[in-house]
Amino acid sequence: MMQFGLMLRAQFPQGDDLQARFREQLEQTRLANALGYASLTKGMHYSSAPWQGLQQLPFLCRVMAEAPDLRINFGLILLSLHKPLDIAEQIATVDVMSGGKVIFGVALGYRDVEFLAFGTTLKERVKRFEENLEAVRRLWTEDVVDMVGSHFTLLGASASTKPVQKPHPPIWIGANADAAIRRAARLGDAWYVNPHNRIDTIVRQVEVYKRALDAHDKPFPEEFPARREVFVAASRREAIRLCAPYLAAKYEAYHQWGQDRAMPEGDNDLGAGFDDLIRDRFLLGSPDEVAEQMLALNRATGINHLIMSVQWPGMPQSLALDELHMLAEEVFPKVRQG
Repeated sequence: MMQFGLMLRAQFPQGDDLQARFREQLEQTRLANALGYASLTKGMHYSSAPWQGLQQLPFLCRVMAEAPDLRINFGLILLSLHKPLDIAEQIATVDVMSGGKVIFGVALGYRDVEFLAFGTTLKERVKRFEENLEAVRRLWTEDVVDMVGSHFTLLGASASTKPVQKPHPPIWIGANADAAIRRAARLGDAWYVNPHNRIDTIVRQVEVYKRALDAHDKPFPEEFPARREVFVAASRREAIRLCAPYLAAKYEAYHQWGQDRAMPEGDNDLGAGFDDLIRDRFLLGSPDEVAEQMLALNRATGINHLIMSVQWPGMPQSLALDELHMLAEEVFPKVRQG
């Protein structure tokens, strides 16, 4: 059974009224809860020019009060920027407050401005990521932890809050490149498929993932999540007309940030023209077309928890609310029947 989640970026153009935009995010959250969405996701970035944005942890803690039925996906925490005892206690606290609904999504990150601001470098990120993930997992499952990492020392340390979910919340690892997917297979409960790679790339990379799981004697995950940009309208032409100004600007920002560098050879140009960018990458069209694209993605890859971005910086609230209704009322039933 396919699950459908909502991604709230909470990023807005400079000059926007952040308080007003935040109230709109609360409205979207309440609607998603009422319409039967499965999860709510917020990403993590710092220094996010050209956008202003709301930070992940306080944002998710506040909006989850409006959505008692939704799982809360930290998708993704840039784990190599942080210290493991802090992350372990913060996320366990949210798991307690949400009644055991947290998903622990983590990734390396790729932006120099973020690494430098947190006193680290791109070169150190893999080592720090792996150490932090091991330490967080141990803090959640062991009473006392002794561990010396490259950037922390745990000496008789314990997490003062343990998660409700046992042994711990599901660990989803975001990955673009093949090496990162192999790491996700080794260390995570699921590879959290990124929104950027083309679908033909993902189909190929699922085979990379399966081989890596086999190498570690791990089964394919029952829940296989992916994030996609999604927009539905009366026709494909209308969907593209409505979303293009906002979606194109978001991907131009990704290109400027250097997201391309984290992507695999042959699928690493987010600066392509919009027509090329959307080809085989996003789920756009009429309700029938988007439902068929979702079913095709599921058949080709096994992806069964689709986390959808339906709003990009600058898009009016009315359009986003229409999307949430149209997806829940006209697309999801077709996917479930299919």
